[in-house]
Amino acid sequence: MKNIITLVAGLIFGLGLIISGMTDPAKVIGFLDVAGLWDPSLMFVMLGGIAVAFVGFKFVQNKSEAIFGDPIHLPGRTHISKELVIGSLLFGAGWALAGFCPGPALVALGAGYKEAFIFVIAMIVGMYIHDHLFKACKITKAA
Repeated sequence: MKNIITLVAGLIFGLGLIISGMTDPAKVIGFLDVAGLWDPSLMFVMLGGIAVAFVGFKFVQNKSEAIFGDPIHLPGRTHISKELVIGSLLFGAGWALAGFCPGPALVALGAGYKEAFIFVIAMIVGMYIHDHLFKACKITKAA
């Protein structure tokens, strides 16, 4: 049952990304082009997502486990680090250049967009670099 609910939730999320235009790189780039022909429509998608997430976080805030008994791990407040700022800038630059972020890229990949394939490969390479090279450098530096 848990897997079926997870599948349905993922399908609804993917459908929402398609309907909202988040899987269309041209629409995303148009939203990010604030100095040119700005398309503000994705702002409403983001505001809707923030509202839904806010309600969801409030609902689970004082719970220790999910419906099926899995533990709930909510993010805690942390400080802003150099790594966070650099990662945020890289994420934003990649989003602006490609018009994809990870979730919509996977949905677009499933729809057969070659641009999404290229983005997902680059994303996997970036994760590999982070997990193997960046962390190794950080451990060496700390020692």
